[in-house]
This record gives sequence, structure tokens and C-alpha cells, in this order.
Amino acid sequence: MITQEKKTNATLKIVRTSEIPRSGGLPVALVAYTTANRDGSMTYRVRGFVATDDICGDLEFYSIKPISDEDAELKRAFLSYRLDPNYTPQFSDVALYAQVLFLHRDYRAAAPIFEKGLTMVPSDGAPFESATFARRVMRDQAGMSYGISGDLTKSRSMFEKGIVDDPSYPLNYYNLACADAGEKKLSDARLHLQQAFDRKANVNPGETMPVPTEDDSFLPYKDNREFWTFLQGLKAGK
Repeated sequence: MITQEKKTNATLKIVRTSEIPRSGGLPVALVAYTTANRDGSMTYRVRGFVATDDICGDLEFYSIKPISDEDAELKRAFLSYRLDPNYTPQFSDVALYAQVLFLHRDYRAAAPIFEKGLTMVPSDGAPFESATFARRVMRDQAGMSYGISGDLTKSRSMFEKGIVDDPSYPLNYYNLACADAGEKKLSDARLHLQQAFDRKANVNPGETMPVPTEDDSFLPYKDNREFWTFLQGLKAGK
């Protein structure tokens, strides 16, 4: 694991490796290392790995102050670390994992995980406010991830299905317009954008409509005077 990370971070320096044996349980393999920050300061890290077969748990502590795998408090934490290879991921696990991939810009990997999460939404939608809210988030993120990674056909199908399942939600139409723009179908994009803004009152609580003139999907068409004037009208809330 560390060897792979060193390929993308030349400042990574291993300080020490060790192992914590545990009677009746899997041992914890530890590595203490440092990485350099842009301002020249150091980040101190201790990571513990617990593995069996092809499953590995990875727990990391980090600090701007020196820490070590020999620190008593860290040892206690790692001793309490348990890996259950038979655990079945729940909706909240899948949603969190997909979001981590998305935040790391691994959109191709995130897309099918979000899509899987869409099929696992519990009746109360937890940890989201409701099942409707959860399904909307999973679909939005899945479709966007497919689109960003270049699979516009899959992205389009996600949002077309969203319009059927949740016709009042404006971002299903908005995101479909983004797919239209990616395929240079500007007349379809206009139609779907208008449908989206006609339903703008139905966004999720705390959510706002995107600003089309600031969206990377539409910026390539800034020189298209008619289309851009239309987008500016939507931005003004018309």
C-alpha cells in the first residue's frame, strides 16, 4: 500500500514499521511515515492494516505534531481495531464509500457504487433526511459520475429513469440537459433546462438550482449567442 502511495508522493518517508500481535485475533501491521506539505511543514502519520485473504482494513492517524507507532494511546486504538470479513455493507457504507471516491475524483469507480446505493435506500433514507432525498442524491451523483467519466449514454439513462420515477425533481431535467450539451444537442438541452427551471421550487431542502452560465457543461457554447442569452435568462430566474 505504501509503495503505491510513494509513486504519487515523492515526499513520503517511512520512519518505522512494526506489528501488534493479538491473541485470538488478526495482527495489526503498522507503518509510521511523514509527508511534506506545500508550505514546507511535515505531516506525521501512523497507519494500521488488518488483512485476511483479499480484504484489508486501513486505519490512519495523522498530526502536524510528531506521533509514533509507539505512542500508548495509538496502540490502544489499534488494539481495539477489528476486521469482520463477513460484514455485509449497508446503504450508509455504500453511500460513504462512493462519496469518498467522488471527492478523490475517481468518477469512473464512484459511478457504479452510487448506482448500487440507489437500489439499497432504506425506507427512512437514513442517514439522509428521507428516502426521497437519499434516492435523489444517489441518482444525481451516479449520473454525474458517469457523465464526467465520459459515459454519456449511461448518464442519460440514469436521469431519464429519474424523470419517470421522480418527475417533479428539477435536477433530473437539469442533469439531462448537461448530457444533451455533451452530445451537442442544444435544442434538447434548452427543453430540459426549461423543464428544470419550471420545477425549481421542488429542489431538496437546503439545495439551490445550479447556475447554467457557470456550468462546465455549457461553457463551451458561450459564443452561441442565442443559446447563451437563453441561459442568462434562466440565471435571472425567468
